[in-house]
Amino acid sequence: MSLKPVIYVFIFLIQVAVFSQEEPVKSYTLNQCISLALENNLNLKSTELNANSADVNFKQSKANLLPTLNGNYNIGVNNGRSIDPFTNSYINQELTFSNANLNLDATIFNGFRLLNSVKQDKFNKQASDMEIEEAKQDLILRVTLAYLQVLNSRDVLELSKKRLIATNEQLKRQEDLYNEEVGNPADYADIIGQKSMDETNILTSKSALNNAKLNLVRILNLQDGFTIDTKDLIMGLEGYPYSSEEVYIDALQNLATFKAKDLRIKAAKKGISVAKSQFVPEISVFGQLNTNYSSAAETFTETGSRVVETSDFVVSGGQNLSVFTNQTEFNSQKINYSDQFDNNLNTVIGLSVNVPLFNGFRAKNDVALQKIQLEESLIELERTQQNIKNAIDQVHFDMEAAFLRYQSLLKQVEAYKESFRINEIRFNNGASNFLAYITSKNNLDNSQTNLANAKYEYFLRVIVLEYYRGESFSSI
Repeated sequence: MSLKPVIYVFIFLIQVAVFSQEEPVKSYTLNQCISLALENNLNLKSTELNANSADVNFKQSKANLLPTLNGNYNIGVNNGRSIDPFTNSYINQELTFSNANLNLDATIFNGFRLLNSVKQDKFNKQASDMEIEEAKQDLILRVTLAYLQVLNSRDVLELSKKRLIATNEQLKRQEDLYNEEVGNPADYADIIGQKSMDETNILTSKSALNNAKLNLVRILNLQDGFTIDTKDLIMGLEGYPYSSEEVYIDALQNLATFKAKDLRIKAAKKGISVAKSQFVPEISVFGQLNTNYSSAAETFTETGSRVVETSDFVVSGGQNLSVFTNQTEFNSQKINYSDQFDNNLNTVIGLSVNVPLFNGFRAKNDVALQKIQLEESLIELERTQQNIKNAIDQVHFDMEAAFLRYQSLLKQVEAYKESFRINEIRFNNGASNFLAYITSKNNLDNSQTNLANAKYEYFLRVIVLEYYRGESFSSI
């Protein structure tokens, strides 16, 4: 018995076992896609890091209100002529020295610069938090639009497949007639050409679906493939109840981008106050605690006295007589390190006033720059308001047009369904030619595709309008 069939069967079973162990493709609902995007999107993470930086700046500005306390310590060896830090006299020897000090500085008044800096950084932090919310809102919108684009492409693909099924059924009928040499042979060739066209449309629809999925994958920052689950997506086609003006009013109240830009304006105003504080004198108090050590420092203990001859003399009886004196003798002893640090302690306390007289117009120019920053913030808010107002008007107009188009296409699809039903019966019974049949079929297929596109065009615009209103659109 040959072993080849057994080997082939064994390899086949291994392949089946391997493929059966592959993980199934995950299916995500819209809410799951939104959660994944909020968790994985890199742009959102970058915005959150910027907000973290603003939070650190805010904490630091509050900490700047506290006094500063710094310590300093050094030790070294000095050779040659120098000043003895213990006696403050000149010496010419090698000595070891050491110094230690503690400095305290506290600002009492500086034109409220520190307080206004705290308020400015607080507004910047709040603006950064709002920008995170803005990024989340924008990301949710992008995910929802991309998700619906996948649904649209999927529905168009399904319609293309249904076209091919209907064409194959007609092809089977025409093939039987062609083989029986009944009817017009050209009808058989035409239906073959129609099949090729339907297959091409399927490939195009698959490509569009794949591109829509890739776009969604990029937004979600996923590595693996997925399918979509529409069980949590409820879409109804009813007239949109809000006017463009009502949507804009809600947008002004609810969109995070407006709140963020308003906070930036408040921060810019505080920035002007911070810059103006440079014109005001700064008052502060300071204190110091100092001590030092020198290896040349000694203590002297009296041990007695003795008579010694001096270099002086007196003349007595014509003779020079030497002068003697009583000299006290001492015993020297080095002062140790810790004793010197204790004995040499001294403190300093004082008040400092720094009056700005001239600083190269730096203060004046800083104020001017902060005013420019305020103007830029005001213009940015006005620009955003105009852009969003124009966008809302355009989207609202397109939404209404898409809704009317959808209503019109509904009637068109119903009419073409009836037309195709009649032409199909007539064609199958030889009462009509292939041209009338295929024209009717294509009209129905195109109208169904246009209806699907119009439906999602309407949904997409409703979602954008709800985004501007600050409403959730996980279900519509």
